[in-house]
Amino acid sequence: MTVCRSSGALLLILLAAGCGGNKVLVPPRLDLRPYGKLGLVTFTVENAKGSLHQFATERFAEEMLAAQPGIEVLELGPIDSELDAARAQQLGKERGVAAVFAGHLKVTNPTAGGGIAGLVTPHLEATIRVDLAVRLLSAESGGTVWRSSAWATQKVGQVSLVGGELNFAARDPKTAYGPLVNRIVNLVAQDMWATWQKR
Repeated sequence: MTVCRSSGALLLILLAAGCGGNKVLVPPRLDLRPYGKLGLVTFTVENAKGSLHQFATERFAEEMLAAQPGIEVLELGPIDSELDAARAQQLGKERGVAAVFAGHLKVTNPTAGGGIAGLVTPHLEATIRVDLAVRLLSAESGGTVWRSSAWATQKVGQVSLVGGELNFAARDPKTAYGPLVNRIVNLVAQDMWATWQKR
C-alpha cells in the first residue's frame, strides 16, 4: 500500500513537471507591491442611485487583495470632489498612501421588458449597460500610473426608477447585480493577476 502511494505521488510530480515545463508564469502588468499602502476611494456613479457603486468598490478591493496577497488597501470612502492630481497628493500626505485608486461607473440603456410604461413601476427588471473606468494616481506626483476600463450588459432585477434614474437599492446586491459587477471588475483588474503563458 505504501509503495503504491509513493509511486502515485511520484507519477503526479512527474506529470506536473511535464505539464508545467511548457508554461512560464508571467508577472502582472500592474505590480502593486512596490507601493506599500494603497488608497481606494469609493467609486462614483452616473445615471444611477443606490448601492451599485459601493458594491463595485468592495468587489474591486477583494479582487486586488486576491490577485496580489500581502498588499495593504486603505478604503478611504467617498470624497467630496473628483480625484485629481492635487487631491491624490493631499490624500498621500494625510492618509500615508503611496497611490490612490478611483473608479467611475456609468449606467446606460435602461430598457424594461414592458416597454416605456414598465419603467414607472416601483420594481422592475431592466437590461442595462454598465461601464467601469478605474485609474491609479501616484500620491507623490499626482500623475496617472495605470488605467483600465470595461463594460458589460445584463438584465438586472430589484431596481426601481426614481426621478429618472435607476435605483440600485437591493436588499441583497450580490444576488441582484453581483454577476454584472463581477464581470466588469474581473475585466478591469486583469492587469493585476500573474498569468501562465506558453513558452
